Amino acid sequence: MKYHIIINSVKTVDALKDAWTKEDYIFLLEKFGIEDSSESSTSELLELLFMAISDFEPEEAAAIILDYKLADQLNENQIEQISHEMLLDKISEEYADITLHHQLFNINQLLHKAYNGTFPNAKATVVEFEITPNKDITKEVVLKAFDKTLANNNVIKRLFSNHLAGQEAFDEAESIVWDLTSIGENSYTLTTSEYWMSRDEFKDAEFDSTVVEFEDEED
Repeated sequence: MKYHIIINSVKTVDALKDAWTKEDYIFLLEKFGIEDSSESSTSELLELLFMAISDFEPEEAAAIILDYKLADQLNENQIEQISHEMLLDKISEEYADITLHHQLFNINQLLHKAYNGTFPNAKATVVEFEITPNKDITKEVVLKAFDKTLANNNVIKRLFSNHLAGQEAFDEAESIVWDLTSIGENSYTLTTSEYWMSRDEFKDAEFDSTVVEFEDEED
């Protein structure tokens, strides 16, 4: 299908709105030894959490938060390993399982701010765009449409060229795009890692793109 796309804005951010809830902060504060904090405002809870976290070694704090958010996906050894690797590398970009990148980004950025830069500073990209016709819009469709405007050295284009061309199933699109939200009649906001898509990689603000669906051949 052929789509017409208008890129209205591409922003680089170091934190995602609503990544953490008040309930998250209260639970984590208990994990870090502070109870009876439920009467505090969300901003006060975050300040308390930063102070509580700073009393722990960075690796220990990382392990506590990783366990809270990803205990269902990671075992104890993996959590311990990641808690150390986070101090050296942008784990939300480099971890092999890309389905965890979104949560790892949120965890990393919380720790980055709590420790004033001890953890590497990862970035996310937020794209506001219009697409017509507004039909069958999925994360996969948007990535295939954006292929027309992204620079040739873009990581998605280099790693998933066959997928973008409709020659292979593109299940990875669900993890590459962290969020795709409709904000108007034909308007959407896409959120992803700067690793996958950076502001500098967008060549055209308005373009046409033909999206080819992958058709699985039955045996």
